[in-house]
Amino acid sequence: MQHDLGDLNAFVAVARARGFREAAKGSNVSASSLSEAVRRLEAQFGVRLFNRTTRSVVPTEAGERLLARLEPALREVDAALDVVNGFRDRMAGTLRLNVPVSVARLVLPSILPAFHAAYPEIRVEVMGEDSFVDVLAAGCDAGIRYDERLEQDMIAVPVGPRRQRFAAAASPAYLDARGRPEHPRDLMGHRCVRGRFASGAMPLWEFERDGESITLDPTGPLVVGPGGIMDLAIDAAVSGVGVVYLFEEWLRPHLDSGALEPVLESWWPSFSGPFLYYPGRRLVPTPLRAFLDFIRTSPVAR
Repeated sequence: MQHDLGDLNAFVAVARARGFREAAKGSNVSASSLSEAVRRLEAQFGVRLFNRTTRSVVPTEAGERLLARLEPALREVDAALDVVNGFRDRMAGTLRLNVPVSVARLVLPSILPAFHAAYPEIRVEVMGEDSFVDVLAAGCDAGIRYDERLEQDMIAVPVGPRRQRFAAAASPAYLDARGRPEHPRDLMGHRCVRGRFASGAMPLWEFERDGESITLDPTGPLVVGPGGIMDLAIDAAVSGVGVVYLFEEWLRPHLDSGALEPVLESWWPSFSGPFLYYPGRRLVPTPLRAFLDFIRTSPVAR
């Protein structure tokens, strides 16, 4: 038999106060509502719980025994609810993010240290996955993707740099031997290091300048991917295997050191930065709410 928790709390309040009016003074419930709750319980149990007179309301033997068992049980219920309230009021818990490897490599390193400093009791779990996933089915609170891969029913919040570029590069030794492309179509005659998505698709190389856009599907001696194995593509380019095409930030350390030389830099296309996405605005988990507030206000998250 199931009983309403509110009715049980009403019974305890009346039993402690030894009266309906007295119990009502210590709560936001009227005496008549308390009386009705007790009547419901007595009807459900088939047992009188209070002896009532015009001067007093005293628990019966059944009422005394029920009170003795209920009070510790309701304290446990209150304690359990306080645990849940703690997740609402205290910035603690676990935040699970599903992100592409490029975001884990290029965006999160500039955000997470400051976030952990601001919210030391929040644990962040990052799962790297380049394909679009149902974040809830994957056991995650939110995901990070680029706008062309966001579902329409998701709430999207900008995170990280708002503009990024794809860049082409090769080692100076390779370019000395094979020549420096002057137009994107020249790449069709070069050895190009390609990447492949988990789905098996190979992303095309895109270039744009002065309103002209060119899409290429070049060939080459090496195909890698997905994920962290893209470092192999960069190492191959540095070693002179061919031309690599990747996020500019991923190539930047090698461009700055001179290990790689920019190829067709004036043609590098820019695109919108990533978004954090999550389903629905109601009852956002505390760790996710903290992360949302952080990326909206912190300079390192933009």
